[in-house]
Amino acid sequence: MTQRMTTLALQLAAAIALLGSGNAWAQIKIGVVVSATGPAASLGIPEKNAVALMPREIGGKKVEYIVLDDASDSTMAVKNTRKLISEDRVDVIIGSTVTPNSLAMISVAAESETPMISMSAAAAIVEPVDAARSWIFKTPQNDSLMASAVVDHMIASKVKKVAFIGLSDSYGQNWWAQASKLFEQNGIKVVANESYGPTDSSVTGQVLRMVGAKPDAVLIASRGTPAVLPQKSLKERAYAGRIYQTHGSANSDFLRLGGKDLNGTLLPAGPLLVAEQIPDSNPIKKVAMHFKAVYEKEYGEHSVSTFAGHAWDAGLMLEAAVPEALKKAQPGSKEFRKALRESIENIRDLVLSQGVMNLSKADHAGLDHRARVIVRVENGKWLLSK
Repeated sequence: MTQRMTTLALQLAAAIALLGSGNAWAQIKIGVVVSATGPAASLGIPEKNAVALMPREIGGKKVEYIVLDDASDSTMAVKNTRKLISEDRVDVIIGSTVTPNSLAMISVAAESETPMISMSAAAAIVEPVDAARSWIFKTPQNDSLMASAVVDHMIASKVKKVAFIGLSDSYGQNWWAQASKLFEQNGIKVVANESYGPTDSSVTGQVLRMVGAKPDAVLIASRGTPAVLPQKSLKERAYAGRIYQTHGSANSDFLRLGGKDLNGTLLPAGPLLVAEQIPDSNPIKKVAMHFKAVYEKEYGEHSVSTFAGHAWDAGLMLEAAVPEALKKAQPGSKEFRKALRESIENIRDLVLSQGVMNLSKADHAGLDHRARVIVRVENGKWLLSK
């Protein structure tokens, strides 16, 4: 009887421990924050679409995706992040779409020790890898990596004078910080530095000042559909120099709204944008073409964008990291979140739709020059620039 009672006591203790562990041993919960409405919707909608195509099982565990819209607003992004962590008790967060929102989410994720994979570009999201940013990773190419591609192209094109116009938020500011350093280092003179808001309806004054300074090229540091406004205004003023955009504008809505005013525009982008045009020997091509086929089967021909790729690549990261984390702990626990963070940080040579990822304690972006190409817009199409 004593032995039986002891056995029952042990079983009861185990049951209590299991209940106390919250969601331990349950399915994996992935929280997703996207800008599906608002000024950044043309970026967030493809990301949301890609999440719907992600696997519902990883490492033998069922996966639940909880997707929330932050309406392109950083306050809402923080609110959504808190809800996902405190109420839904997610194991990891993917998001958000734009830089200001991702920056605002960092402290919330770090305080709760929840790993987060951003779909925003700014290097400041993951640099420096301090105590808070040790929990933060990202899939898009750093703005510093893309800025160097733009400046390299300018140098090859013998650009000597440049005008800059960027969004007045952290995306535009970070691009200015990266590009201005490279301009100075390479002897390219900045003859104008302008900014505008994502909901502005006119940039006439800014464009008049830029055109009046007679630059050889203009760099527009914007994203999605707001990137069209300065471009059209420059064309209305008959500006004939080179126009560069950033990877934040690489989607079909940008092409549709810009129309013929975009012809000749150059921008850095991930290989996914021109997957058919990159060499077969490039390992990224196989992964990019697979995702393109999956996405366009669901959403239509020519619907894939690099922003959809940012979300898809976050999924590929988790497919690689989750099985390793499951060897140490179970979903729903603090131990699993810690193990997942460590597993993500140890990703090596993972081929994504946009590049090859190698993460480390000092590098939570993990992409190199293989993650960028220069593309040109011609008649509503993206062409790989030679």
